[in-house]
Amino acid sequence: MLFLGYPKCSTSRKAEQWLRSHELPYEFRDIKLENPTRTDLEVIWKRSGLPLRKLFNTSGMLYREMELSKKLPDMTEDEMLDLLASDGMLVKRPMLVSREFALVGFKEAQWESVLL
Repeated sequence: MLFLGYPKCSTSRKAEQWLRSHELPYEFRDIKLENPTRTDLEVIWKRSGLPLRKLFNTSGMLYREMELSKKLPDMTEDEMLDLLASDGMLVKRPMLVSREFALVGFKEAQWESVLL
């Protein structure tokens, strides 16, 4: 599994600790240093089953600075994917991706039901 997180994010740290405590193997990728590509994001989006807008880090400074809450409703999926691929700080974290699923954000009960 690929774990996309940000070391300074408390939720990413909590999710990573949860994975370690359950002895689940994963590969870590720093979402800020190695932003998911557009192709990565398309795969995550499809595997997550979520609306594309749920892949945005709505609590992030960059999201607020760009006033994306006002702009997203008028954007196409292509525009959203390109924007997400432009900066890892726009992407919701953590994400856990496998061949079968993608989990976006850390909800312990959801992770337990999928992984245990």
